[in-house]
Formats: sequence, C-alpha cells, structure tokens
Amino acid sequence: MNPQLINIIFGMKVKQGRTEAGLTVSEFAAQCSLSPSYVTEIEKGRKYPRADKIMSIAQVLGKSYDDLVSIRLEPPLTHLGTALSSPIIGQFPFEEFGIEMSDLMGMLTREPSKASALLHAISEVGRQYDMQEQHFLRAALRSYQELHDNFFPDLEDTAVSFAAKHKLDDIPIPTARLQEILEKKYKFELDYTHLAQNSELTGYRSVYLKGARPKLLINALLQPHQVRFALARELGYQYLGLTNRAITSSPDQVTSFQQVFNDFKASYFAGALLIPGRLILDDIQAYFDMSRWSPQPLLNMLDKYDVSPESLLYRFSELVPQFFGVKLHYLRVHSGADNRFKLVKQLNLNRLRVPNGLAVDEHFCRRWLVVRLIRELREAAGKPVTHPKAPVVGVQMSDYLDTNNHFLCFGFARPLSLTPNTISSSIIGFRRENGLSGVIRFAADLAVPQVTINETCERCSLTAVQCQLRAAPPTVLENKLVHANRKQALRQLIAQIRE
Repeated sequence: MNPQLINIIFGMKVKQGRTEAGLTVSEFAAQCSLSPSYVTEIEKGRKYPRADKIMSIAQVLGKSYDDLVSIRLEPPLTHLGTALSSPIIGQFPFEEFGIEMSDLMGMLTREPSKASALLHAISEVGRQYDMQEQHFLRAALRSYQELHDNFFPDLEDTAVSFAAKHKLDDIPIPTARLQEILEKKYKFELDYTHLAQNSELTGYRSVYLKGARPKLLINALLQPHQVRFALARELGYQYLGLTNRAITSSPDQVTSFQQVFNDFKASYFAGALLIPGRLILDDIQAYFDMSRWSPQPLLNMLDKYDVSPESLLYRFSELVPQFFGVKLHYLRVHSGADNRFKLVKQLNLNRLRVPNGLAVDEHFCRRWLVVRLIRELREAAGKPVTHPKAPVVGVQMSDYLDTNNHFLCFGFARPLSLTPNTISSSIIGFRRENGLSGVIRFAADLAVPQVTINETCERCSLTAVQCQLRAAPPTVLENKLVHANRKQALRQLIAQIRE
C-alpha cells in the first residue's frame, strides 16, 4: 500500500479514537506529551510517529498498539478504508487539481458515516458498470487537460528547444532525421520487421523494449506519417526523461496516473514537434479568415506537415482556445464492420452533451458530423479519389434538438491503416455564440449545412418522417413519457379525492 495512505489511515484512527474519548486536540496532545500541532499533522496523515509515541497514543486511547497501526478500520470508517485502499483512489492525482489527499480525508471524516455510505455507493456503481481503473485514470487526465484548456506551455517550449538544438528546420521533418537522433543520441535500435510479421501483433503501432541499447519495434504497415509520429513520441519520452510509461502504442495495461500523464506528455511533445506552433497558427488564422467554407486549406495542411487528420485536428484543440479565445470540443469515433460507433477519444471544453457510455446500449444520433463522415466514406468506397490520403472532409452547423445549443463542426474520416475495416472519424466543434463569426468568418457562411441533432436515437423526438436516418425507435423517450403521464394521472386522482 502507498505509504501516504498508511499515514492517512493511521491519522483517521487516531482522530476517531480521540473524538470517541471526548478529547480536544489540546487535551489529547497534553496526555500524550505531544504538541497540538504535531497531533494535527498526525490526524491529517502528514506525519507518522515513532513507535514510542504510538505506544503513548495507544495508552491514552485505550487501544492496543497492533490495533492502532493496523490498516483495518472499524465502523463507521470501514468503507473509507476500502476506498482508500483501492487503486483508483490511491492513484488519483489530487495534487494536480490543487487538493491534498489529507485535506480530502479531513472533509470525509467530519461525517464518517455519511462519507462511508457515499464511497460505498460510488464503488458499487463502478462495480456494476465494470468501470476499470484505467478508465478512471484517463478520465482524470481528460479533466486535467480541460482544466488547462489543453494547452501546456512547458511542453510547447520543450519541443521548440529540441527542434532548435537538433536543427529540425525542414517541414515536414524528415523521418531519417528523427531516426538518426534516436539511434545516435539515445543509442536506440530500430526494428521494422517483427511486428508486421506476427499476425497477433499487427495491431500495435510500436513497442518499446528497455535495455542497455533500447529497441523500438515499429510496425512496417504504418503510413509514413504515422511512423514519424511514433519516432517523435519516443523522442519525447527520452528528451523529457519519462520512465514510467506504456511500452506499447496502445497501452495494454495502465498502472498509475503518472504513466497515463507521461504517455500524454510524450504525445503532446510529438504533436508540437511535428506541427510547430509558430507555423500552424498562421495557417489557422488564414483558414479562419475565409468568408466561405472550403475543405482545401485543411487538406493543404495535411500535406504541408504530413500528419494524420487526427493529429492535425488535435493540434487545433491545443492552440485555438489559447490563441483565438474560443472553446471547442474534439471527438474521435471508430466504426467497424458491425456499423456500431464507439467514442474512443474526446476533449470537451464546450460542455457538449456527449452520449459517452450510453452508446453501448443505445445508438448515436446519425446526424452528428462525426457519424455522417463515416457514412459518406463508406458510400464513397470504390469511387476514384483525388487526394493521396483520401479522407472525407465535411462541415456542418449542429443544432441540438429542444435546446439553444449550436455548434460549428468540421473534420475528417478515413480508414485505419492497421484495421482497414474500421473507419476513424475526428471532428472539432465550436459553440456558436455572439462573436464566433468574428473569429471564424465562415461560421456565417449560409452554405454550411444546418442540421438538427440529438444524443441518441432512443432519446429523440423526431419522427421517422422527420429523420430517415433513425437507427432505433425512441424507447427511452417513450418510457419517460409513460412515466410522466402516470405521474400526471396520479396528481389528478389525488386532487379528485381531496375534493
């Protein structure tokens, strides 16, 4: 168990025993021959006393030494102890949100019975919905990114200094140059054969093998721009000194928040290195200055930086809120041969109503741009293409049904390199508020399609005539209406009886 958690559990037991004995901190401290401030530090989990002091505390509380140092808590703190011992709570990065864990525990222990019941309920919800530790830690990372508008100046500066140090002036940065730095500076051995030759491993983009001479296995089936990103990300791990990390491109195991955070930092570094802020900001400004929507500037940027559509749009998400002053959301959805849609990545600075886990049992609204682009790419299959990467590009103004929320969205869809039967669609969206057209001029372009959307088909009031894309009947909405009618009938019956 984390030593900090041992301190906190010990402090909770001391505070519980002192409170049950009816002693103030000063009274208790005097009987233990300790200072009140030291007792306060113990109860907050910041200090763990020596054995002789623990003996003194145990005597005053009328408890045994073993009971006091045990990590087992008695009611009403039982569920607090269980929660503290769980990897999810133990690894949550409270400090990144400006909260000391001891302060949090102090708040919980003011009403231990209620706090214990609350944490037990939360753990039960997580268990029933099979919420895994990695999901929790990634949600914490996403919240941290949103707290900072997904912009991290220190990582931006590090990428700039790395590029200057190694004279990476060409755009796009040559793959050979990135390989050279890894091999000569960091003594890496690069392997392009093993992953592609093993059918069970072709889903990995890269695998890192630690050693005196580390190895980076890269999947030869990747597109050239994906290889460049894998190399740039590995350089990020090395240059930033990030040792607690995933060894595979899509982590098979998440062991801590620090691992999740370090993986994020290495990827952020790679994006900032391959798409320098000083250049892309000018391109974004020119794009936003257009009075009419056109996909061509986005395609030109893909060519200029030689990056994937996802990387380009994600770079928008890092820079636009900071330098253009408008919030946005980023969504990435995958759809396979079963025609189901899975939200695999999101960044929500817009307070967007995203179905999230609902889509496991329900159907994403087929009018969302991120879904529409997938459909358009499937319909375009077999037709001649004019662009070498052949992504589908689209735009729309999305208007939420029954609310006053409107979003200007644009993005791409493309087949995945390693799983061609799966289509990846990525979009970014901006809340249409007063002043958006002053920043993004084509937000006022009347030629941009205006589409009414909802969360899922099961919750939508549009009829089959109004929406020919409906994938399922509005069962959730109908159940709500039945419940509302029942409540109304009950109110009427009660009113009649009282008359």
